[in-house]
Amino acid sequence: MTIRLYCFGESGNAYKAALALELSGLDWEPVKVDFFGGETRSPDYRARINPMGEAPVMIDGDLRLTQSGVIQDYVSEKSGKFGGRDATERREILRWVLWDNHKLSSMAGMTRFLMNFLPEDKRPKEVITFNQGRLQAAYGVLNDHLEGRDWIVGDAITNADLSCCGYLYYPEPFGFDRSAWPNIDAWLTRLSDTPGWKAPYDLMPGSPADRA
Repeated sequence: MTIRLYCFGESGNAYKAALALELSGLDWEPVKVDFFGGETRSPDYRARINPMGEAPVMIDGDLRLTQSGVIQDYVSEKSGKFGGRDATERREILRWVLWDNHKLSSMAGMTRFLMNFLPEDKRPKEVITFNQGRLQAAYGVLNDHLEGRDWIVGDAITNADLSCCGYLYYPEPFGFDRSAWPNIDAWLTRLSDTPGWKAPYDLMPGSPADRA
C-alpha cells in the first residue's frame, strides 16, 4: 500500500518527512495541502486529516501520524534506515532532532515566513533581527559539531541529518549563508549528492512560483 504524505513544497517540516520517505525507498506519494489558501485552518481538514491544523501528515493504511520527527521515526522502523545502529545512536539522533525542532527549524521556518511570505509592510523587522541572532547561534553549534564529521550522528545519514537540513536548502533568504559555515556547507553537499536526493520544490507539490 502506498504511503500518502500530506505536504506542501514551502514547508521545511514537510520536507524532512518527504526526504526521509524518498531516500528510504518506501512507496509513497505526496498529497498537496493548500496551506496558503487556508486548508489547514479549515474545519474539514481538522476533522479529517489533523486536528492540530498542521502539515505534514502521513497516512499508511489505517495509521495516521503527524509531526515530522514522528514520521521520520516510523520511516526508520519500516525501512530499517536512518535510525542508528544501537540504543546509544538512537538517543543521540533523538537529541539532535529535538534540538533542531527547538533551536534551528523553528527559528528558520518562522524567519523565512516573515521575510518572504508576508507583505513587505507587515514584516516585523525587530522580530526578524532577533530571530536571525538566535539562528546564528544555532548555525555555530551545528558547524562546530560537524568539524571532522561527515554526518551528525555516526558514520551514515540518520534522521538527525534529515531533520537539521529541513530549511537549509530553500532558496528564499532568511539570513543563512552557506559559505559562512564551511562544515555545514560540506555536509549539505554530501547530503545532496546522495542518490535519490531532491530539493524541496522538486520533491513536493507547491512553490511560491505557483502563487506569483
